[in-house]
Amino acid sequence: MSDEKDTGVTQLVRPPILYPVASTIGFVIHLFWPVEFVPQAVEPLGAVLMLAGAVLFPLSAREFQRAGTPVPARNPVTALVRSGPYRFSRNPIYVAFTLIQLGFAIWVNSVWVLVALVVVLALMNFSVIAREERYMEGRFGDEYRDYVRSVRRWI
Repeated sequence: MSDEKDTGVTQLVRPPILYPVASTIGFVIHLFWPVEFVPQAVEPLGAVLMLAGAVLFPLSAREFQRAGTPVPARNPVTALVRSGPYRFSRNPIYVAFTLIQLGFAIWVNSVWVLVALVVVLALMNFSVIAREERYMEGRFGDEYRDYVRSVRRWI
């Protein structure tokens, strides 16, 4: 969001980079110290979750395009999107990224990829999303506060 100056950790935390980097770090640790967390029979569920995330992402991005507002968080938002997946989650793109990483953790059966996801979710909640919500409230005021009251942050 270019209308608000990024500082500290928020400047370093970019979700499209954070999720794959965390997954990669978790997977590399897994290669040297494998720790499984689900029965092998559950591993195919990982592919299903990854597919769900891969479908949710473009559906969410499409709603931004329909509203005429940019998807990248570094550009000013011009509209409050409440349609499509945004009826159920204020952050469906982040839910998509989370589903992909969770699915990957299950598919490769790596507790380290899962641990990396927990770290990502903490950074997302307390850094990225908190900053974005302050920005959106400042930009859209009561309209955004009403949206926050009616739609969950995640799911």
